[in-house]
This record gives sequence, structure tokens and C-alpha cells, in this order.
Amino acid sequence: MEWKEVNIANAPKVRLTELLDFIVDNRGKTVPTSASGTPLIATNCIKNELLYPAFEKVRYVSEDIYKTWFRSHPIPGDIIFVNKGTPGKTALVPDPVNFCFAQDMMAFRVNSHLVYNKYLLAVLRSRFVQQFIMNSQVGTIIPHFKKEQLKSILIPLPTMEIQRKIGDFYFSLSEKCEVNRKINENLEQQAQALFKSWFVDFEPFQDGEFEDSELGRIPKGWKVGTYSDIIEGTISGDWGKESKQGNYTHSVACIRGCDFQDIKNGLRGKTPERFILEKNFQNKHFCDKDMLVEISGGTATVSTGRVCPVSQQLIDKYYGDVVCTNFCKLVRPKKGYGAYLYYSWFNKYNNKVMFGYENGTSGIKNFRIKDFTSIEPVVLPPIEKIQEFQNVIDSIQKQIQTRGTESQNLAQLRDTLLPRLMSGEL
Repeated sequence: MEWKEVNIANAPKVRLTELLDFIVDNRGKTVPTSASGTPLIATNCIKNELLYPAFEKVRYVSEDIYKTWFRSHPIPGDIIFVNKGTPGKTALVPDPVNFCFAQDMMAFRVNSHLVYNKYLLAVLRSRFVQQFIMNSQVGTIIPHFKKEQLKSILIPLPTMEIQRKIGDFYFSLSEKCEVNRKINENLEQQAQALFKSWFVDFEPFQDGEFEDSELGRIPKGWKVGTYSDIIEGTISGDWGKESKQGNYTHSVACIRGCDFQDIKNGLRGKTPERFILEKNFQNKHFCDKDMLVEISGGTATVSTGRVCPVSQQLIDKYYGDVVCTNFCKLVRPKKGYGAYLYYSWFNKYNNKVMFGYENGTSGIKNFRIKDFTSIEPVVLPPIEKIQEFQNVIDSIQKQIQTRGTESQNLAQLRDTLLPRLMSGEL
């Protein structure tokens, strides 16, 4: 089977393999990892929504392994191509290259006399190629796209001038989205640093009196309690039905743990649409300052308890019709405690406190959220200090949401116009 649908002004079509000078291919035995060193990315780091690889749950390899174990390494401008798990996902290799990879993906080094690498990235991400890869992949449990199948992908090859126009168009909009994402991540780090400064290190309150507590010395007048003191209640998720059945007539978006990072960056997320009983949905509405918690699905090395804030902007993006999957839980803070609850929880998560509240098998872990909220101690500052913190966080969150909305619109424009550019319509 060969891909022949796209036609850019009747351009000739060339096998993908004939456009490449080299393929970085480190597939084979498992690479030895270490506690530190060069980041080793996996397929979860490659996303068609991002221009470059993300750094999510990375491992590391030592300097010696980096230099001796791999057959080769990618260079700036190469195109990473996932061939197992989520075949067809691609990303551009940045300059400088600050990672390495082994199994389940390759990197394409183009013949720059024949094809423009940014154009090839856009073509590989087009819905036509993606559909071809989906139809061609093999394996039911773990899908994969064989290396020998690469020659079946036909790339329309217009003049280099047209290639550059299409490639630069795709790259420029994607790069702006990437810049927004990095700014948002920086803003989120600023918010986390502010929380630590105020409520962990107590830096703004050093001139005041302190007293001893079970969590160490805290400002006088502050208390130590549990999360149940600042939580109004929790709401269970509802995965709903995939299709309309019986009385399941209300269609809503269903947020999963894999959507959390997009939501933090102010994006909408790729949530599936499900059907839920109208009466059930009415009891599961998201509210501004709520918090989503992932309560199931962790592994022996990755804790559950991951959190994501809910904002009015997020609710508006889904027109209010949104619930969370039953692998998550909605936590509603008492009035005024929204930002403090989220960042305090996030601080516990970062310090791996959640491991102590997990149960389940070595494969699937469950977070004992009721035990955590009723047992885990937490500093309780005066409400006026929390409100001051909330005011600063609201400003940061507004900036994140604004850039997220801009990125969403740019991505939609890019993905709408790209097929028209490739068909020769534009």
C-alpha cells in the first residue's frame, strides 16, 4: 500500500527513503541507565503538537554509555520519527541537542539538495501521512511501523521554493506555540518558587516570631492541620459512555491525566467526548479554583497524586460541559484556599510524599486520597496571607491562559491551512 492522496500542483512523488542521507537507528537491546547524565527521552516525549521533544519522565545515561553504547546520535535539524507504541509521531531535533534516544524511534537526516527538513516535518505530520501510517501499522497490543515500510511513504516533491514556503509557514507558527509553552512553564515555575518562598521557607516572615510545630518552626499564629481542614469536598469522576446509549444523552468532554500538562499550559487538551446521564453531570460540574487529582494509573516508579488546577478559562473553553475520568477526582477547596491547596499539594507531589499513600499491584497503583487528606500534615497560614498569594497567582494564571489561547488559535490556523497549502489550493 502506498500513499498517493496529496497532490501539490501535480508534484512528483518520491519515496521517503530516497530523500534521506542517514537514519539514526539505535533500536535493539535496552540501554543501561544511571541516576544522572544525558537525558534519555522515550516515545512519550514526542508529540505532534510540539515542535521539539518534551522532557517528561526522562531517564539518564552516563557519559561513557553516551559515547560508546549508541550506534549514532541525532544532530540539529534531524526529524525524530516514532515507530513503536504511537507510530508516526514526529519532532524536530533542536540546536543544541540536549538528549539521546534508543528504542522505538529513529531520526531522519534529509538530503538538503532534495528536500527541506521543515517541509518534510509538515508533510509527515499531515493527516494523509498520519492516516497512512495508522492503516499500515501492525501489532494489536503494541502497534509498530516497520523500518522497511518507510519506503512505502511517498512524499510530494514540489520545487525547493515551494517547499521552503510551506515548511517555513508550518515552522513559524509551531515555533510561536513553542515559545508560548516555554514562557508558560517559566511562569508556572515562578509560581512554585513563590509558594516555596512564602509557605515552606517563610522568607517574607523572617522578621516575625516563630514557634515549634510537628513540621518544624513556623511563624507564630500559624497552625498545622490536615488537608481536610481546607477542603470542602471531593467529587468522583465519570468516564461515561463512548456512544449514545439509552438515557446517556448529555455529551461532555472528559479530562484524563494525560491532559493535565496541556491544561497547565493554558491549552484545551485532547479530551475525548463521552455521554453521561444528565442528572449525574449536574453533580459533577467543575468550578473555578477546583483541583483535579489523578488517583489511579501510577506505576512503581511514577507516583499517582498528579494535580492540575481548574480555572474559569478552562471551564469556558469546554463551554461548561466537562467532567473528569473516573481515574481522577475533583477536589473542591474551601473558599479562598484554591491556589494554596494546589501548590501545597504540588509541593508534596514533587517531594514524592504520595508514594506513602499508594496501594495496588506493581503495575497499577491507586492513591488513597482520603487517607492523604485526613492524615498528611500541612501548614495552615492565616487566610489573609493565602489571599495575598492568590492575588499574585491569579495574575500569573491569567498570563498562562492568554498565551495558551493564542497557541490554540495558531495551531488551529496552522492545521487548517496546511492541507490547503499541500493540495495546491493556496
